[in-house]
Amino acid sequence: MKTEIVICLGSSCFSRGSKKTIQLIKDYIKNNKLEDQVYFHGNHCSGNCANGPVIKINGKEYSNISSDNIISLLNTTLKKN
Repeated sequence: MKTEIVICLGSSCFSRGSKKTIQLIKDYIKNNKLEDQVYFHGNHCSGNCANGPVIKINGKEYSNISSDNIISLLNTTLKKN
């Protein structure tokens, strides 16, 4: 079963930096050869705009995601799976 990572593409999350985070996640998946293990995609507003950018990993929501904390989160969550 693939790990699902969903990033909010709503305007609030986008303006708070989700574009850079998207690229970091793509690079992480590629550099760690996880393409066959991770399904990464975007969705529209998750309704948690004040705490964006927001991502969900296997349904669990993480807020205030940035280039400063995304790699640590991926290391923690993807090594569990």
